[in-house]
Amino acid sequence: MGTVDIGSLRRQFMAEGLDEGDLAEDPLVQLQAWMAVAEDAGIHNANSMAVASVSEDGHPSVRNVLMRGIVDGGPVFYTNYESRKGVELSTRPHTEALFSWLDLERQVRIAGTVARLSPEQSDAYFASRPRLSRLAALASDQSRPIPSREWLERRFNALVAAHEGIDVPRPDHWGGFRIEPRRIEFWQGRDHRLHDRLVYERAAGGWEIVRLAP
Repeated sequence: MGTVDIGSLRRQFMAEGLDEGDLAEDPLVQLQAWMAVAEDAGIHNANSMAVASVSEDGHPSVRNVLMRGIVDGGPVFYTNYESRKGVELSTRPHTEALFSWLDLERQVRIAGTVARLSPEQSDAYFASRPRLSRLAALASDQSRPIPSREWLERRFNALVAAHEGIDVPRPDHWGGFRIEPRRIEFWQGRDHRLHDRLVYERAAGGWEIVRLAP
């Protein structure tokens, strides 16, 4: 695809808006369609989503992760299960994820529960990662304090040397989460802040679409 004028595309979307008849029956099909538009428009990391978790004492935290596909009806991302998000999502498996393509005046919110992927599914994705990224997953005790950047680099370099010529196995504490959506909202910016908000909500045998006031 040639160079896309994001400003022109944004104005087009704002003018056309979002109608119930524009949406796919499956919200994940609609999500992939919007993501493809964002990628074609040249938005960096169009598959980036902010994922929220909650601590034991009720304090929320949020961070960006990369969606790595849709598995068994839900968006998937990978992390260290012993990181803050890994621990919080494992013990309180409720989340909301947010895709923001604000250059296009679009965003998507996904609310639901999370579940770990099977070891076999996590193995398959881990094996597809670049070798140095796999070694970095071994080197990083994600979310834990470390003495210095130099300490981390020494640890990484030691692991690179120790694994020369051999495979890099997936550590047990690293793997995938799948978001099992119960509610997905598509937001399209419009003039005068009269935005379009269309929500898919789970219903018996499928999804129901509801329009919200902006």
